[in-house]
Amino acid sequence: MQRNSTLQNIDWITVILYLLLVAAGWMNIYSASLSDTAVSFTNLDNIYAKQLFFIGLSLVLIVFILAVDAKFYERFSSVIYLIALASLLGLFIFGKDINGARSWYSFGSFGLQPSEFAKAAAALALSKYLSDIQTNVKLFDHQLKAFLIILLPALLIVPQPDPGSALIFTALIFPLYREGLHFIYLLLGFIAAFLFIATLLIGVYWVAAAVAVIALLLWFKNRKKKRNLGKYVIITGACVAFAFSVSYIFNNVFEQRHRDRFNIVLGKEVDTRGIGYNTNQSEIAIGSGGFLGKGWTKGTQTKGNFVPEQHTDYIFSTVGEEWGFLGSIFVVILFLWLIIRLLILAERQKQQFARVYGYSVAAILFFHFFVNIGMVTGLFPTVGIPLPFFSYGGSALWGFTILLFIFVKLDSSNFINR
Repeated sequence: MQRNSTLQNIDWITVILYLLLVAAGWMNIYSASLSDTAVSFTNLDNIYAKQLFFIGLSLVLIVFILAVDAKFYERFSSVIYLIALASLLGLFIFGKDINGARSWYSFGSFGLQPSEFAKAAAALALSKYLSDIQTNVKLFDHQLKAFLIILLPALLIVPQPDPGSALIFTALIFPLYREGLHFIYLLLGFIAAFLFIATLLIGVYWVAAAVAVIALLLWFKNRKKKRNLGKYVIITGACVAFAFSVSYIFNNVFEQRHRDRFNIVLGKEVDTRGIGYNTNQSEIAIGSGGFLGKGWTKGTQTKGNFVPEQHTDYIFSTVGEEWGFLGSIFVVILFLWLIIRLLILAERQKQQFARVYGYSVAAILFFHFFVNIGMVTGLFPTVGIPLPFFSYGGSALWGFTILLFIFVKLDSSNFINR
């Protein structure tokens, strides 16, 4: 009876959007990895065949997720979160180095990346904590605990090193605002990002001078309102101190490849053959597609392997070249439709746990989508963030599938109880 109810009350719009994105993703992976040899869908040495295998296992995962009682995900969210942290810790001992990063467990010819599954685990843990009747997100100590839930997996991922995957966890801050977190944290984040970029562009002394002048002007404007000069001094000092720390962070925390990518995006370096080669070739591929594209499997940049690893993080360049502007807009609309649909479903939830989790899913998917396309089009530095349901990889596809369909299950269960 429960199983039938789940199928009847499932949000089929979300499911159809998922299937469309996965299907479109596979078509582009097929095109990006198609070689001159005979086509084989059973030989797992072929990337497109292996991705088809991953898609098949994703469908099995969906059946399993929907079959489990919705209360399980809330009741065991803390256990799932601890298992995810343990799997990230285990990489330092049992992980395999791939492309300079120890982010994978190796099982023969297959690998498993636990950071992809940790996103769903962190979203569940955060949802459980915020839905606790004793939690008040407006209290500072409760805010710290929520931030700790978000930061712990990120801190374990950064040293792998995999800053791109770690960055994704910051998306979980946004559901906190729906639950009452003060906007000042978001404002501070934007100010920090602006100061960071401005310092890299014009130098720390110009930034420090600009901050001091702005603070002085604001104080002078509001002096009749008896604004405390001490507050302006403290805020100015904090901003200047952060600006002076940017150089240390940039030169000692970031790796050379990350520094190079930032410098290219900021226009401080031009390197179309070295570290900037991928982005440059990706822009050429997308631009060559024109309005209607060159046709599926007909992309000359794609077929010429000009964009390295085009089937993974740079898969959207295949979309741009072969499907053109029209096809690219269609893919963007599918993603935005899915994200907006998730927000609508999240807002209609009566249970806070399901609502917070729904907002978490939407935030993570949007962050991935926004940063990946920005990265492929040269707006953001390359940080190794896959495009959901499109980029090649079993761990990424399974992680996104689990993340999404847990919410689909929660929504169908809440629909039954309404």
